[in-house]
Amino acid sequence: MSTRRLRILEATNAHSFLLPSKRINEGHDVPFFLTSRAYSDIGVFIMQLNIAMCPRNSPSGSLQQWKLDDSLELSDPVQKLHDLLQKIDSFIEEAPPDTGPRRFGNVSFRKWYDILESRIEDLLQCFLPRTVLDFSVGSSGEISVLDELTPYLMGAFGSSQRLDYGTGHELSFLAFLACIWKLGGFTRDSSSDGSLERSIVLAIVEPYLRVVRRLILTYTLEPAGSHGVWGLDDHSFLPYIFGSSQYCPAINDEDPMPVEGALTGAPNPADIAKKNIVDRERKHNMYFAAVGFINDVKTGPFWEHSPTLFDISGVRSGWGKINKGMIKMYNAEVLSKFPVVQHFPFGSLFAWEQDPEAISPASSAHASSQPANVSTGRPFKSTQAPWANSTARGVEGATKAPWAQINTTLA
Repeated sequence: MSTRRLRILEATNAHSFLLPSKRINEGHDVPFFLTSRAYSDIGVFIMQLNIAMCPRNSPSGSLQQWKLDDSLELSDPVQKLHDLLQKIDSFIEEAPPDTGPRRFGNVSFRKWYDILESRIEDLLQCFLPRTVLDFSVGSSGEISVLDELTPYLMGAFGSSQRLDYGTGHELSFLAFLACIWKLGGFTRDSSSDGSLERSIVLAIVEPYLRVVRRLILTYTLEPAGSHGVWGLDDHSFLPYIFGSSQYCPAINDEDPMPVEGALTGAPNPADIAKKNIVDRERKHNMYFAAVGFINDVKTGPFWEHSPTLFDISGVRSGWGKINKGMIKMYNAEVLSKFPVVQHFPFGSLFAWEQDPEAISPASSAHASSQPANVSTGRPFKSTQAPWANSTARGVEGATKAPWAQINTTLA
C-alpha cells in the first residue's frame, strides 16, 4: 500500500504522557498548528485509512471492494473498540430525552454525557488493548496513558455545555484512534494490503458515526461551527473521504491513490440527489450513508439544503477526483479553521511542537491581521500539506465544487 504510515512508538522506551491541553487560543495560532507534528500525524493517519478503503485488484485477477455490510474478521483490539461503542450507545437508554418543548439541544444530553464521563475510566480499562494500557507501566511522570487518552474520547461525542456536535468532535475521535495506533494497540507489524486499516474504518469509525447520529437525533444536538447551508455537512466530514474512496477505481497494493475515474458499476456522483439510490447505497457505502442521514434530518430539494454536496456531485472525473477534492477540502475547511480546531487538545502523542519537515505557511497581510476569534488558515496558493504528494488535476466540466479551483496539492 503506497502511503506513509503513522509511526508506532517503541514499547520498551519509557514515555512521559501529558494531560492534553488547549493550545489554539486565537486565530494566529492556526498557522503554527499547520506546521506542527500533530497536524502532520493527523494527515498521515487519514491518508493511511483512506487508501485502505480503495478497491483492489487481487493476484487472481478478481476485483475486491469493501462495503459497510460486509462480514469482517476482526482482530481482538478492533473487536473490543467496536464493543466499546456499542456499550457507549446503550447509555442513551439511561438518559431519555427531556419532553419539554425545545427545537435544539435537549438538556438530557448532559445526563448522557455525565454517565459516560463517570464510567469512562472503567470502560477504557475493559476495552482498550492490553498493549496500550501497559504503556503506563514504567513510564516517567505522574500522568498515565488513560489521562492522555480520555480527553480525546470524551471530546468525540459533542459538547455537553453547548449541546452541539461537529467536525471538531469527529476529529477528536480520529485522534483517539491514532493514539491507540501510535501506542501499538492495533499492531506492531507492517503490512501492505490495508486490511487492518479497513477494519478500523468499517468496524470502528462507521459504528462511531452511527452512535453520533443517534445522539443527534435523540437529543437534537445543534451543528458545531457550521457554515450553515453552505457547509459540506452539518456534523461530519470523514465519511465523505472514506466513502468516496470505496468507489474509486481499483488499484494494486503498491499503487498510489487514484485521482480520477471510478469503480465499474459504482453509482454516479449525481445519484446523491436521488433518494431511492441513496436508500439503496447507504447500506453499503459511507458517503451515501452520510447523505442518507442528511435526508433523515432535512426536508426539501437536496440542492437547496445541501448545495455544496450537490455542486460536488457535478464533478465528471469520477469518484477519484471527488476523493482527491475531499482531502483538500478537509484540510481547508476542518484542519485550517480556527472555530473547528480551537478545542483540539495537545499532549505527548499529538504534540504542540514544530514538525521539522513542515513547509512554513506563507505570510500575508490578511492572515497577520486576523482577530483572535477568526480562522486564518494556511494560505493555499503556495503551500503543501506535509502528508501530501500527488498533483491535483483540473475538473472536467462545469462544477461549483469549492475545491475545484484551488491551485495546490493536498492529497
